[in-house]
Amino acid sequence: MHVDNNTLNTQVIHTENMDVQERTLRDSVQVSMHNYFRQLDGQPVTDVYQMVLAEIEAPLFEAVMTYTRDNQTKASELLGLNRGTLRKKLKQYGLL
Repeated sequence: MHVDNNTLNTQVIHTENMDVQERTLRDSVQVSMHNYFRQLDGQPVTDVYQMVLAEIEAPLFEAVMTYTRDNQTKASELLGLNRGTLRKKLKQYGLL
């Protein structure tokens, strides 16, 4: 699917003007990515996927662990992850 820059810019401006409580996570990511690419100003970049995952996973795991009061079984069920995978990720982000 191709979206032209004018359409994307219009969507981003609309999203930026939304009340924060109306914004979805998807909206917030779209605005953040648009701003990130705009700041690059044409500079080459690689591994954006891994960068985004790291930026999102760490606070996600922190929030889930707080929500479940550090109960890894509940956290793994909530996330839909194997408990071993959860532990690996928690260690990766210094949360265990």
